Amino acid sequence: MNSAIVSLTAIAVMLSAPAYAQQAPAPAVAAVPVADLVKRVDIPYEQFVLANGLRVIVHTDRKAPIVGVAVWYNVGSKHEPKGKTGFAHLFEHLMFNGSENSPGEFFEPLKEVGATDYNGTTNADRTNYFQTVPRAALDRALFLESDRMGYLLGAVTQGKLDEQRGVVQNEKRQGDNQPYGLLRYKITEGLFPEGHPYRHSTIGSMADLDAASLDDVKNWFRQYYGPNNAVLVLAGDIDAKTAKPLVEKYFGKIARGPSVADPKVTVPTLDAAKSEVMKDRVAVTRIYRMWAVPGMREADSTVLDASIGVLGGLASSRLDNILVKQEKLAVGVGAFNQALAQAGMVLISADVRPGVDAAKVGERLDAIIADYLKNGPTAEELERYKTRTASARIRGLESVGGFGGKAVTLASGALYMNDPGYYKTQLAQLAGVTPEQARAVTAKWLSRPAYSLTIEPGAREAYAEAATAPKAKPAAAADEVVKGTRGALPDVAEVKDIDFPAISRAKLSNGIELVYAQRDAVPVTQAVISFDAGVSSDVPTALGTERMALALLEEGTKTRNSIQIAEAQERLGAGIGADSSADRASISMFTPSPNLAGSLELMADIARNPAFPQAEIERVRNQTLAQIAQIRSNPAGLAQMAMPTLIYGKDSPYAKTAALAGDPAAVRTLTRDDLVNYYKAWIRPEKAKIFVVSDRPLAEVQAAFEAKFGDWKGEGAPGTKDFSAKPQQAAPKILLIDRPDSPQSLILAGQMTPVDPFGDPIALGTATEVLGGDFLSRINMNLREDKAWSYGARGGISRLEHAVPFVVSAPVQADKTGPAIAEIQKELRAYLGDKGITKVEFDRSVISAIRRMAGQYETAGAVLGAMQSNDFMRRGDDYQEQLAKKYRALTIPQVDAAARAALDPSKLVWVVVGDAAKVRGQLDSLGLPVEVVKPEAVGPGAGGN
Repeated sequence: MNSAIVSLTAIAVMLSAPAYAQQAPAPAVAAVPVADLVKRVDIPYEQFVLANGLRVIVHTDRKAPIVGVAVWYNVGSKHEPKGKTGFAHLFEHLMFNGSENSPGEFFEPLKEVGATDYNGTTNADRTNYFQTVPRAALDRALFLESDRMGYLLGAVTQGKLDEQRGVVQNEKRQGDNQPYGLLRYKITEGLFPEGHPYRHSTIGSMADLDAASLDDVKNWFRQYYGPNNAVLVLAGDIDAKTAKPLVEKYFGKIARGPSVADPKVTVPTLDAAKSEVMKDRVAVTRIYRMWAVPGMREADSTVLDASIGVLGGLASSRLDNILVKQEKLAVGVGAFNQALAQAGMVLISADVRPGVDAAKVGERLDAIIADYLKNGPTAEELERYKTRTASARIRGLESVGGFGGKAVTLASGALYMNDPGYYKTQLAQLAGVTPEQARAVTAKWLSRPAYSLTIEPGAREAYAEAATAPKAKPAAAADEVVKGTRGALPDVAEVKDIDFPAISRAKLSNGIELVYAQRDAVPVTQAVISFDAGVSSDVPTALGTERMALALLEEGTKTRNSIQIAEAQERLGAGIGADSSADRASISMFTPSPNLAGSLELMADIARNPAFPQAEIERVRNQTLAQIAQIRSNPAGLAQMAMPTLIYGKDSPYAKTAALAGDPAAVRTLTRDDLVNYYKAWIRPEKAKIFVVSDRPLAEVQAAFEAKFGDWKGEGAPGTKDFSAKPQQAAPKILLIDRPDSPQSLILAGQMTPVDPFGDPIALGTATEVLGGDFLSRINMNLREDKAWSYGARGGISRLEHAVPFVVSAPVQADKTGPAIAEIQKELRAYLGDKGITKVEFDRSVISAIRRMAGQYETAGAVLGAMQSNDFMRRGDDYQEQLAKKYRALTIPQVDAAARAALDPSKLVWVVVGDAAKVRGQLDSLGLPVEVVKPEAVGPGAGGN
């Protein structure tokens, strides 16, 4: 539920041609034309309209027995009058608090049926609600959605309003508490004048949220939540013939609401260039150049998507190549066109490399933009952007629902453009964008006065807090709701157990194992080369070696430099990257299958032939040091740096995870030899295993990998890990990291458990899910839905290869830090005492776990993740096929026994990141020693904790 000083002549010479024109030719990659990819983007649909005005769109996809259900309402923050900011989003929250015929949390009956991807969101233009459910549960999903569309007001009470007001205000605090967290307000206030519908933020102001009355929110519903102001999309194992009587049954009797007209919106032009400087708790100065531009309903918007993408949205963008890779004035850049329905915003940014004059970077940024407005992009640059976009669209075709699946595509087209198939129109427009058109449109809009904003390190202005504290939960009598008249929730028919794809195993000539599954819903191949390495393999005396070595794999090979690697990926529509977890490193690839050969050749070049060029080492070193500084300015980063040594002890290899991006002292002194030696020891075939999910058959995939990796041989001795030192948890205490002026505190609690990492996870997993694993968990329901102290709290275990820690995370408003810790302790003690899992909780968790698997493993990416997890945890390849049987055999005593054997709240160590002046006094009554430290004293290279 959840915004260099050089001569002008030199600049003109440098920017008159793209940066890559001066480079040695790179090996060619075979890529299909973008037109071929665009043709593959297809979402057939049928639509009908009920008598009450509800527009219904149906797309049939039989690959899995699931249906994505999405309801989009034509109401967003642009509809909010003065004094009512944040109402659209606040009401979205209230829609999850139960309706007349389904009182209680909306998520509860959804979880019972095995729903996945269920949530709601609000932006400036719309509010949407979505869930993916087993086909057998479609009736229930339609009942629930129709009940909150037509039968909500009797269930909206003052108590629920007060509760969700507090939750939303904590959501606002959580966002505002981040570095650059106040940027979202400055952007729209800087670009749009007073009274403009897009001027204020979706989250709203604390004062307006405070002022929201029960009558206000009920009138909001009456005005905007009629069926004639909504679009319902059903995508999946359903067809229009079957859907129509179902939709008529559940939605047909809902009365039509008032007609809703979009507010009048103009695209404003500033009278003159405007420049502002804002201080914030940031480690890196960020420079912005911004313009208001037309929205998606205007043809220029799609042209700007492409043109601004070439300027700063690609890995090989003009800004990245010049400011980051070549001149090394910035450690990061970005540019994109944020297209809203009726207006848009072009945002261009540069993160200044520490030590470089920000004014100098600003001048250089302006010069690059000016040249781009004069000369525009090349045809080849546009083609790469188009290919990347079409590839992303193909990937999105795999999901029927969720945040970005086919239901979203159809609903957004219908709501914004009155055309569910608008995605085809937009892709055709994109494919037709020419260099001259891109230049002309970009110059038309970006030659106007810009809003320039610089965010630099410094003390923030005073925070505008809420005037009222969340009210206590009202008495039951005051919180009564109207009793519904529609009867009980529809029953759920039998949900068949999952049919997980068959897993095949093969070996390359050099012994690398290939683990394969076929999924043919979309023409896509996803692969991961997993190495037995990870952060635990980092050099203990030079933490950050592992991260920098992996980061440099994409920054140059023996035949390609970093720009050529980025360009090759874009031509292919591929994504290739390196990453790591505590126990494993990985090189991953996503590609449209027609480009598999070219993408695999590039992946092999990156994996096998990294050059570690000295110039790129220096650039990545500077970027890494900036990243470390940015992590230290972030509450979550500070907490994650502090916790590992407390739960693992300083001698465990897992203590290295506290370094995150690295120890700055070590990163400053790393040599090329250090990085090459790490690569040779750990990124090698003996430590590798390949996982692939593809629409292509195993024989073809195996032959392709054999050709590129079958003759790979390691060089020198392989690396080894030493886990002889068992985790040694610190004595219970509270480590308070003082972060002044924080409106929220981030609470982290951790305990090392005695659990066998490879033991059966089901009983303990069920217990921790009930405690903190999802929205309905006891900890979240306490801190969020009962107390309204938090936007959300979670807790659970992580199964590493040599340790199983239990961690709870809870961001809470600053004045409730101590009480929130007490509540977490209370929930854990109660569960482990005489209030173990209830039958309702047990049945809900077990049934949900069985029924949700079809949705859980809908995509190739989810199957790929399961394959890796099964292999890592030493499970059979048919593990998912056996899960339903295991859950049906589970008992309540087994769940409680697993929790009591693993968890001990008296052993918890606590990390709190917050304002010590506000928080310190709240902690003294908790019976634990409290240690207060400054952020600079946390983590490797800072003396530890």
